Amino acid sequence: MSRGRVGVFVPPANPSVEPELARLFGSRADMYVSRFPVRPGLTLAERLESYNEVLPAMICSFGDLPLDALVMACSGSRYLFAPEEDRARCDKLSGEAGIPFASATLATREALEHIGAQEFVLVSPYQPWLTELAERFWAAAGLHVSRVIPVRAQGGFSPYDVTPNELVEQVEQAGVPSDAVVLFSGTGMSTLPALGPLGAGNDRILLTSNLCSAWWALAHATGQPVTLSRVPHRPVAQGRPS
Repeated sequence: MSRGRVGVFVPPANPSVEPELARLFGSRADMYVSRFPVRPGLTLAERLESYNEVLPAMICSFGDLPLDALVMACSGSRYLFAPEEDRARCDKLSGEAGIPFASATLATREALEHIGAQEFVLVSPYQPWLTELAERFWAAAGLHVSRVIPVRAQGGFSPYDVTPNELVEQVEQAGVPSDAVVLFSGTGMSTLPALGPLGAGNDRILLTSNLCSAWWALAHATGQPVTLSRVPHRPVAQGRPS
């Protein structure tokens, strides 16, 4: 399999995109990162708006480096749009760059379509106003959010500060059904370490913003199909070896 090259746009203080995408890409693709400008003094909403505004100009930040795909690893900023505007902007940037481009939200939307999900549980580390926008976004995309589980760090709503242990504890306490599709939104929240504990002994399908972004990027960068699936859990009968 040829090794792909993926350009990734990341918010400046995001601590999770590079380590999680590097792990998910493995030997199949190399990652090249361009970070959004630091804009001191802005509110969260203003910072998210600024990422959308500067993104078209940042397409040139990789210079002449040959890339096979581009990903905007930020979900919160795209929840400011309607889903079709998000898709239209991604299509426009794909045409301008001459290579496939997706936001984390578009990649997630296509991943949900790939597995045939019509309904999911949304796990959100965002401030309440942004969680509400996220729920509206997915409803406008024709998907049913059956439940929202807000996740807090010790100091409040802060995606970058939620630990895997806090994530596991709060999701387990919420009593998620054993066969649910669960979407963990937010590229800055550390999610991969939590997937093992939350997926053990059940039939949940667990998707994250970074997992969906990696799935989309690998498929486009390598030209090879990548399947998202979950092997059904089969409880071991009593008295039989596991």
